Amino acid sequence: MNTISPPRIPILVAALLAAASHPALAKEAIDPARIVADVKTLSSDTFEGRAPGTVGEERTIGYLIARFQDLGLQPAGPDGQWVQNVPLLHTRLAAPRTLAFTSPKGTMPVEVAKDIYISTVRPDDTARIAGAPVVFVGYGVNAPERGWDDFKGADLKGKVVVFLINDPDFHAASGEPVAGKFGGRTMTYYGRWTYKFEEAARQGAIGALIVHETEGAGYGWNVVTSPGGENYDIVRAPGKLTSLALQGWLSGDAATRLFASAGLDLAKLSTAARRADFKPVELKGVAFDADVPVNHEQVMSHNVLAQIPGTTRKDEVVMFGAHWDAYGKGAPDAQGRIYRAGANDDGIGIAALFDIARVMKAETPPQRSVVFAAWTAEERGLLGSEFYAANPVFPMEKTVANLAIDVLQTAGAANDVTLIGKGQDTLEDDMARVAAAQGRRVTPEGLPERGLFYRADHFSFAKRGVPVMLLMGIAGAADLKDSGVKAGQAWIDAYTGQCYHQACDMWSPDWNMDGAVQDIELIRTIGTDLANSSRWPQWKPGSEFKAARDKSEAARK
Repeated sequence: MNTISPPRIPILVAALLAAASHPALAKEAIDPARIVADVKTLSSDTFEGRAPGTVGEERTIGYLIARFQDLGLQPAGPDGQWVQNVPLLHTRLAAPRTLAFTSPKGTMPVEVAKDIYISTVRPDDTARIAGAPVVFVGYGVNAPERGWDDFKGADLKGKVVVFLINDPDFHAASGEPVAGKFGGRTMTYYGRWTYKFEEAARQGAIGALIVHETEGAGYGWNVVTSPGGENYDIVRAPGKLTSLALQGWLSGDAATRLFASAGLDLAKLSTAARRADFKPVELKGVAFDADVPVNHEQVMSHNVLAQIPGTTRKDEVVMFGAHWDAYGKGAPDAQGRIYRAGANDDGIGIAALFDIARVMKAETPPQRSVVFAAWTAEERGLLGSEFYAANPVFPMEKTVANLAIDVLQTAGAANDVTLIGKGQDTLEDDMARVAAAQGRRVTPEGLPERGLFYRADHFSFAKRGVPVMLLMGIAGAADLKDSGVKAGQAWIDAYTGQCYHQACDMWSPDWNMDGAVQDIELIRTIGTDLANSSRWPQWKPGSEFKAARDKSEAARK
């Protein structure tokens, strides 16, 4: 096993990069030119796709620190440092020696990237599964508070579980049978793949595979396979490692063929899984064999934390966040580009942090401290923010709110702003108030079944009871001032269908930053208001995160 730790951060080099691309600071509103300058720099080949634990990270961290220094901010990491170390396990699968299902109808080989996608978060030299029985566990949900248990006490130790994406209410709009306990089409956390793998491990399984469905997942098969067998996790003690030797996805076609080989109809079983009396179904005579070499290493990655210290309520923190990481180097695309550099996902969020910090630094110092967090490893499972939330520099009970930016629409000014997680907390009321002052309205996310509320770094804070807000430009079609909702949807379709997590997520002269600036101004205004008040946002009744905040509020008082 190799251990990689980036060398000392080259601050001088990064400072020169920053100075070369930015004019002198001035007291002014959010400036799209400055944001574009940062996005173009961060998505350039110099940063090699900003993958954790690479030269690209080393250069990125240096650039982030230099920019925050240039803006006059102070470090906010542990012991007065700019960075918080985040130890990660990085794994990459080599070509399988064995990868196949056996069934009563014979051997069914599966091809990586075509039929199956697999990875591991165990530090083993080989991911090996030998003749493991295969069990269908419906949606893989264990939710006693909702009267739901897909496992029914089944012994899954040493077995491979197969489950459906999303949760049992996903087909609510189609008229098919549904559970009626999971918010209709709005995805709950039980619908997320992260939850499913965690629950499979708690149940003792040795492998876990999700049946891919574009509508249920919210993205196509190309997005599932884009990491190329690579995975990350926080470094864990041996006793806390997952039981899953392999985890991943089956294509819909491959899953249908697999179930048919055991004389089962996947479509009928999927319908049955929407009932609370569903019980696990073993694919009789079906077994899974895998023998896959694993390259693994420990990588010391970094969160970057900067602050504007508060004056009268310094120990209370308003936090802005975005993730600096992207997907690094990949296979050349049609134009020969090899770096999946994440200009919009989430270079634009990082650039927004810089300009929010610039504007706030030019104002009267805030009463509460304002922290700007650039997270690592969001694309690897929200790992940077999760590590911070488990090891906070500023206590969770003193964190007023977490305001996150992760992808903004670049199609122009909009008549609305998209609300993600309707009914969760009172920050949505702040959003409505500030949007109205901008002459805009709030529109709930267009596809709540995609579970975007659980798919960005703010969720690491929500789980600990901190009220949150997420701005994400792919959550719903913007009602563009010049061309309406249809054009807003066309922008989403083009971005998610072609460039999301791909090499073409690059800055383009076609970007129209007017809508992005509206959203950045909105979240900056909310953050500034909170930083200069004694108000504490609250979770709304019915939110699954309210109890955690109630507990921390009692501790704070």
